[in-house]
Amino acid sequence: MVKFELDRDKGILIVSLEGPLEAGDFQAIAREIDPYLAAHGKLTGLMIQALPFHGWRSLGALVQHLKFVLNHHRQIKRVAAVTDSLVLRVVPRIVGSCASPEIRAFGGDQALLAFAWLESGNQP
Repeated sequence: MVKFELDRDKGILIVSLEGPLEAGDFQAIAREIDPYLAAHGKLTGLMIQALPFHGWRSLGALVQHLKFVLNHHRQIKRVAAVTDSLVLRVVPRIVGSCASPEIRAFGGDQALLAFAWLESGNQP
């Protein structure tokens, strides 16, 4: 289960994970950001707050997550993972070499720093 908010002025999507991810979460996020992407081309950033990370509710949720990433990763400049989860702090190092956005992990108490880093991606 997720909560999310799109800061349209800054082009930053903030996603807070509040339980296991569900397939419908990714459809809801896509409904929110797809019109923005159609109008602006890219998101400046995506901040994922996972304190803690609960995983996926089902295999179907994992598949929807992978489809979402495949369909949207080229339209996001930067991704900041805010978490204390060791797994999620390592993933950016692994995925960073094959994903389009610049990905960086921040500690669970560094949300403001993560947001500032995302904002700086919008500067020339």
